[in-house]
Amino acid sequence: MVNWNPSNPDGPRSVVAALSGGVDSSVAAALLVEQGYAVTGVMLRLWAEPGATRDNLCCTPDAVNRARAVADLLSIPFHLLDVRDLFRRAVVGYFVAEYASARTPNPCIPCNREVRFGTLLRWAREQGADYLATGHYARVRRVGDRYQLLRGRDPAKDQSYVLHILTQEQLAHVLFPLGDLSKAEVREIARRKGLPVAEQPESQDVCFLADGDYRRFLAEVAPETARPGPVLDTSGRVLGEHRGLVNYTIGQRKGIGVAAPYPLYVLALDPARNVLVVGPEEGLGQGECTVTRMHYVSGEEPPGPFTATAKIRYRHREVEVVAAPLAGGRLYVRFAHPQRDVTPGQYLVLYDGEEVLGGGVISGRGHVGLFKVPTQAR
Repeated sequence: MVNWNPSNPDGPRSVVAALSGGVDSSVAAALLVEQGYAVTGVMLRLWAEPGATRDNLCCTPDAVNRARAVADLLSIPFHLLDVRDLFRRAVVGYFVAEYASARTPNPCIPCNREVRFGTLLRWAREQGADYLATGHYARVRRVGDRYQLLRGRDPAKDQSYVLHILTQEQLAHVLFPLGDLSKAEVREIARRKGLPVAEQPESQDVCFLADGDYRRFLAEVAPETARPGPVLDTSGRVLGEHRGLVNYTIGQRKGIGVAAPYPLYVLALDPARNVLVVGPEEGLGQGECTVTRMHYVSGEEPPGPFTATAKIRYRHREVEVVAAPLAGGRLYVRFAHPQRDVTPGQYLVLYDGEEVLGGGVISGRGHVGLFKVPTQAR
């Protein structure tokens, strides 16, 4: 992290700190104030289901009051920025459309891309701020004229996966004050500074849902996702009827509702035919996949095949991969070991040690035989 030096008044010093009413964003703002930055606190008013008051929801009155109390304690200005229409269109709309296409979305990523590091960062820059700061557990390192996105020091809290969409221009104007800290250290700082959010619990589930039940929400706003249809085995034989594809995910075993002499797992969802495909566990292993909408943090696509490690979802254990860029912003990825739950719609994120290389959306299986010559190491 770049620290402002008060003896150098021409250096960057103005920061908009994104506040949420939680402990992480509050401590991030407090650390920046301590380091001499001129900080302005901003909370985003995001869309949530009408009438819901669950504390985990975006921008409940209690959350706004907590954020405002932190700003008052730190003696910094506080603003509430209304982005409900954008959030509903870019995040909730994406969430519904992905499930309607039988893909499993991660709403945090379009929220970061379109809302936090899109609209909010632009707003901050328009107000004359040098940086936008958030409470994410990640780090930025400048090497020459390039910026690298790095993992957070605490592997249990590292959030670099959901930040892989950041561009060079954005990385030049963001700060992650918690990148070198653990969650325990953050809470201790909050206690020491007397912040009223020191014991605030972690957020869970999808933040805009009234009760955390995305299946109930989707059945209401997109009834086609809950339409019953056939359950087939891999040979095409009808085994029963499913309760709507929204109720199933790749790798699921319980709740399929079909009797068989051996355990059945969800292998695929076919929205075009409204079909659920099931089979034995060995059908889950996948040695390759294709990725679309690839974004490289460096801004440059690798010139040829390269090696890296990859996560196929946020909490997934990394696996070594060989990857090759394809036309149209796609990537072929071959795993060192078959992966059990490669799920269309989830993001595959690539790493080189502590550095985030980039990522994209898992779309399907790759092209067997693409690598017929030894691949070059990155």
